[in-house]
Amino acid sequence: MAIPPVGEQASPHFALLSVIAARNGIRELSMGMSADWPLAVQLGATYVRIGSSIFGERARPVARPESDTM
Repeated sequence: MAIPPVGEQASPHFALLSVIAARNGIRELSMGMSADWPLAVQLGATYVRIGSSIFGERARPVARPESDTM
């Protein structure tokens, strides 16, 4: 499974994983999510995660203030 780091282009990460998979005879490749699935498929993905396209965005956790327990 490949999920690129936040803020980086997905294509180099997907391309590298595709090369590694081919070199090792791995036929099934999971990479990409709702926002970048077309690119992932273009670069060899056989599985993609499309949860937010189906279920919507996740609620972000509310940041708690740091405690002064020192």
